[in-house]
Amino acid sequence: MALRVGVIGGGQLARMMVPAAVELGIDIRVLAEGPGMSAAIAATAEGDYHDAETVLAFARDVDVVTFDHEHVPQDVLRRLEEAGVAVRPGPAPLAVAQDKIVMRRRLSDLGIAVPDWAAVHDAEELGRFLADHGGRAVVKTPRGGYDGKGVRVVSDPADVADWFVAVAEAAGDQALLVEELVPFTRELAQSVARRPSGEVVAWPLVETVQRDGVCAEVLAPAPDSAGRLADVAEETAVRIATELGVTGVLAVELFQTADDRLLVNELAMRPHNTGHWTIDGATTSQFEQHLRAVLDLPLGATGAHAPAAVMINVLGGPGDGDLAARYPAALAAFPEAKYHFYGKEPRPGRKIGHVTVLGDDLEDVVYRARSAAAHFDD
Repeated sequence: MALRVGVIGGGQLARMMVPAAVELGIDIRVLAEGPGMSAAIAATAEGDYHDAETVLAFARDVDVVTFDHEHVPQDVLRRLEEAGVAVRPGPAPLAVAQDKIVMRRRLSDLGIAVPDWAAVHDAEELGRFLADHGGRAVVKTPRGGYDGKGVRVVSDPADVADWFVAVAEAAGDQALLVEELVPFTRELAQSVARRPSGEVVAWPLVETVQRDGVCAEVLAPAPDSAGRLADVAEETAVRIATELGVTGVLAVELFQTADDRLLVNELAMRPHNTGHWTIDGATTSQFEQHLRAVLDLPLGATGAHAPAAVMINVLGGPGDGDLAARYPAALAAFPEAKYHFYGKEPRPGRKIGHVTVLGDDLEDVVYRARSAAAHFDD
């Protein structure tokens, strides 16, 4: 009988697990939020992942449950475990990924380097933090933010007055996260995978380029990252995965400072945009590795196929929404490029796909990847 993996969430990450599952002979099933999701090709059920009975019914016939996102409520995760379902990653590590204040507190307790931060409940507390940090800071909503959403650079508590209203109206001890505005030189990302028996492997450290809070480009491996920098990044990610008990892929987003310190910015306990290059550029993609890890199978090699791999996100897409009309010119001009689209309707700022190019010379690979992706822009 084939191994059975249930994925909660029908987005593009679930979609990209499908080819890896087919190659491994794994029966993959997807609980999609509704019709028309990216992973509709593998959706065996539709329903609300906030509803425990819906999720329990979906999980009844699988060997392990994993996730396309980190948003499944803790009470639902606990119900799954109480029912004897293998949940990977489990409720405890996911609690760290679900709340940025919990994440900052846990990493600080472990002695992991992070930006200076505080949980602030009102304008007065935020004002004191600003006064102590040069008058500017980054404020984040602890839950639900992604691709620049839920993040504001502020110089006055009034800049997030609406968020403080929401905090005051919410039940329980709610707060906003405020962090120092880090003067970083570049952003990096380190992905690792860990399985329950403890084996951990790491891919090469990558550099990411952000535009308007959204990842636009990934360069693998990160230029000028050999030696100590790469070692520190890998050691940090492996330690986080081990200490938090993460099962599956963990992506650690990092700030590199002028004095070559690395500060942890964000965590994702699932395949991540910064690892999409591995589909075409590494011996084992992050999607195959995630499936191996959550099933506690031996992990694959993570070496790169070429000295340089560049992934460019296609953001927004053509204004007329007709991607197919762009294929002939793009494929003819750059036949070496690998094109991946997510079955999403184009709209401004939305990640609808990505393009990856491999080669020997980074400057040339960047040019070709950008040019190939530009065929799908207006």
